Amino acid sequence: MPARASRPRLLAAALFSVLAAVVPASARADGIAPLPEHVSGEVVVTYAPGADPAEQASAQRSAGAHAAEAIAPRTKVLHLRHESVAHAIARLRANPDVQSAAPNVIAHASGYIPPDPGRSGLPGGWQAVQWNFAGPYGVNAPDAWSNLMRAGRPGGKGVTVAVLDTGVAYENRGRFRRSPDFRPSHFVHPYDFVGHDRHPDDENGHGTHVTGTINEATGNPIGLTGLAYGAKIMPVRVLDRYGDGDSATISQGVRYAVSHHAQIINLSFEFDSGTSMRDVPDLLTALRDAKRAGVLVVAASGNEGSGALAYPARAKSVLSVGASTEHGCAAEYSNAGASLDIVAPGGGPDADLPDPQCRPGSSDGRNVVQMTFTGSVRSFGLPGDYTGTSMATPHVSATAALVIASGVLGAHPSPDAIVRRLRATARPLGAARHYGAGLVDAAAATAPAAPATP
Repeated sequence: MPARASRPRLLAAALFSVLAAVVPASARADGIAPLPEHVSGEVVVTYAPGADPAEQASAQRSAGAHAAEAIAPRTKVLHLRHESVAHAIARLRANPDVQSAAPNVIAHASGYIPPDPGRSGLPGGWQAVQWNFAGPYGVNAPDAWSNLMRAGRPGGKGVTVAVLDTGVAYENRGRFRRSPDFRPSHFVHPYDFVGHDRHPDDENGHGTHVTGTINEATGNPIGLTGLAYGAKIMPVRVLDRYGDGDSATISQGVRYAVSHHAQIINLSFEFDSGTSMRDVPDLLTALRDAKRAGVLVVAASGNEGSGALAYPARAKSVLSVGASTEHGCAAEYSNAGASLDIVAPGGGPDADLPDPQCRPGSSDGRNVVQMTFTGSVRSFGLPGDYTGTSMATPHVSATAALVIASGVLGAHPSPDAIVRRLRATARPLGAARHYGAGLVDAAAATAPAAPATP
């Protein structure tokens, strides 16, 4: 099953630099109206036409500037020694030799940048770890989050995703503990088809990692972020503590998710390459019935580096997902083939392909990180050894949840409509056999101005 890679490929975390010299918009100076967020101790001044160097120098001294940096004719950035920005601006604006004076206002990259610290302990530090969300070959999470906020459905609020896996660390019960970056209110209708009870507690870590990509709490001072952080998760345990499960149990899980009104089902596992459609007839029937019921099923293409997809991803009623790397190349382990629909970040090494972004043999491509177990079901952290199409699949499930919540396809889009949208807005990377329609793009898929679906 697509689970953990070999442990030697550990993630080397890089600390993300943070601009410290900023003043919040709420800052005031002796009753003067608050200024927008700006660089501390700097004023941008444009002098009036005809103001000579002596007049400019006089204005600068009156504002308390100890240095000035020219950035355009008649425009300089003044560096203040002791004077506040607000007072310096007031003095400069009263000077007839000054045409304009303003704070050096700070701009931010478009999109919602939550404060989750990652490994750095600094607000926004998640970006240094989650290349899969915000890197050059990530899924454009910040702009997608902004799109959903504008739609009034932040993080995919109102959508339910069933995760059929090894369970989820979703509750505090007995020896089990809830992952500290999960919100207990985000879990609905849990069921364990392995233990036959209503407590699908994870004993492996795989299901918790997969769920974290979809729904890890976002906008808090803990850990990392989840792509569809506002959605509900239906934890359905169909794989045991070793990550193994049988087709009959999985079929039960699919039917349970449909009957309990999941809108998306995530299947981050595979049968071995020798499995044919004749071997899993009940599962294929359950998957077809799910689609007829309006439920989108998303499945991992498999990790054998094969030229054909594994089941259940090979089923026609399923959206199949391959894995891409930090470099934007197809991953060397990711199964390929004509029926591949799309790819998403799975991490690991690049495939040996002629695409210009590929670096076969390189060892610098990182894996996918989410909060999960580190040694026991009671210990949580950010392990760096998870890679595979299992990790790619929840990116697409989460993006599908955002598409549904955004309303860009109407109130109740069909599975086919969602698939067309995801494919139409994907970022092309290379041959369809290895990339399907391309890299899933959550921002483009949820933007009202995105290309119309066929």
